[in-house]
Amino acid sequence: MRRWPLALLLALASSAHALPPAVAEDDVNRFLAEKGLLQRLDAVRQDVSGKVSEGAGAVARQASELVVTAMGFLGVPYRRGGNSSETGFDCSGFVKAMYEQTVGLILPRRADAQAAATQKIEREDLQPGDLVFFNTMRRAFSHVGIYVGEGKFIHSPRPGAQVRVEDMSMAYWNRRFDGARRVLPAAGGTVAGEFTPTGADTARH
Repeated sequence: MRRWPLALLLALASSAHALPPAVAEDDVNRFLAEKGLLQRLDAVRQDVSGKVSEGAGAVARQASELVVTAMGFLGVPYRRGGNSSETGFDCSGFVKAMYEQTVGLILPRRADAQAAATQKIEREDLQPGDLVFFNTMRRAFSHVGIYVGEGKFIHSPRPGAQVRVEDMSMAYWNRRFDGARRVLPAAGGTVAGEFTPTGADTARH
């Protein structure tokens, strides 16, 4: 698993190598420049470092590590069917890879199957690490991302784009919001729920 220090993450997020110029000029750059969210995530991780044996502490630590790890992949290009930084990611491939690498849980491959295999929660109950789903292809749960806090999520959007952070309150995403889910572990390092055949997801169109 790739683990980058917080300071390196912040430098990478604002560098030309991590975020192409087209991306660096948008809300992602301003969001990361504020540093507040990542600092709070780091504080949460330090806060629970001595409590990993307690259920709540372990969950909080996993969520913060999941989000910080996901931030380390900013700028990786979208690729249909991709599930690694070497190949690129599609939306569900990105989510699956982050959970498997950081938490050790194996999610289904498709976005709709990830929705079916996870616990439904209300939008106001979202916490960092939860999944957010959108209808981007005129079918339910056709796109997925990872909630990072403060109304924002990280995802691999579409062909020609890169892994990035966006605001759920933006008109495009707000209109297409399909629901929120929480990943609950089951036996064997998988998650509870129904599985569908492996496939690739396309995203925003």
